[in-house]
Amino acid sequence: MTDRVQDAVDDLQMKLAFQEDLLDQLNKVVTDQQQQITNLELALETMKVQVNTMQTATQEPGQQHELPPHY
Repeated sequence: MTDRVQDAVDDLQMKLAFQEDLLDQLNKVVTDQQQQITNLELALETMKVQVNTMQTATQEPGQQHELPPHY
């Protein structure tokens, strides 16, 4: 191979190596973000259950969203 062709091949190999590294980094970011999203969804569902439980526990039977007498 001529020097010019070899330089072009070397340049392409270097670019490919950088792209592979970047792709690995991006994949890690996406994987970490998906784990965070999953954890947040789980926390939200837990909070929904807690709020519903609190609302159910504080309501007396037959007294659903009645306005106080001063309204």
